[in-house]
Amino acid sequence: MVSQPKPAIIEKSPFYELAQKHKIEVDYRPLIEVKGVTPKEFRAQRVEILAHTAVIFTSRTTIDSFFRICEDARITVPETMKYICSTEAIALYLQKYIVYRKRKISFADGSFTGIVEQIVKHKDEKMLLALSEPHKPEIPDALTRLKINYTPVILARTVASDIPVEELTQYDMLLLYSPWDVKTVDEKLTPEQMPTIATFGEGTLRLATEKNIAVKASAPSAIAPSLAKAVDIYITTVRSGKEVENVEFAENEQKEEFLRTQQTKLAKKSRSRKK
Repeated sequence: MVSQPKPAIIEKSPFYELAQKHKIEVDYRPLIEVKGVTPKEFRAQRVEILAHTAVIFTSRTTIDSFFRICEDARITVPETMKYICSTEAIALYLQKYIVYRKRKISFADGSFTGIVEQIVKHKDEKMLLALSEPHKPEIPDALTRLKINYTPVILARTVASDIPVEELTQYDMLLLYSPWDVKTVDEKLTPEQMPTIATFGEGTLRLATEKNIAVKASAPSAIAPSLAKAVDIYITTVRSGKEVENVEFAENEQKEEFLRTQQTKLAKKSRSRKK
């Protein structure tokens, strides 16, 4: 079971090819649902949207919530507002609400380093960081370390789906894409009921490890850039009669080194301006 919505064109999914190759069945069942906050919940955070000159988006849900709240509060977002998005797909989604102009919109490649680099390029802006609750702390932590002028705001909340335990236990393998998927599975299943687990993303693997959930396949990695590839390797290994070791979580030293490099660059630019 893949904890993602079913693709519009199933044949283009990498899991379709995986199913054909290994003669397996693949179901798509989201374990979580993301909903925009209410106007009352937004007002309770006491955030002034018009006091900011740029907005950082990492999901389409927060974009919908942002513009819905602006409409409800009768806030006219100025044309000068800039938007920094974690992926091109999210940036293009902005066309639903604004005229797409390259000078106003920038996007990364979906990676942590990519979005931070885009934010650093616009470091002189006063930024509004649109978040879902709960959220990964890595981006807010990085912006604080880099002394970026930003305000975090919760625009969406993640809730567990109502999938029954009996349905989860019918699967041989669960593919989890977020820490909240892990949280849902951990709350619903006992260790004895737990199917084989595969995870995508550092935060997902980290939480699974903290919950003492055995992970047999994980991505991205040097040999498996996608979860479909990681599962492909797992199935091939098992069917060859070999035992698969649990995936161990390890801190990303490259990410830490990247942040130190960005801190040094910003410090040098700051000293240069003072001179």
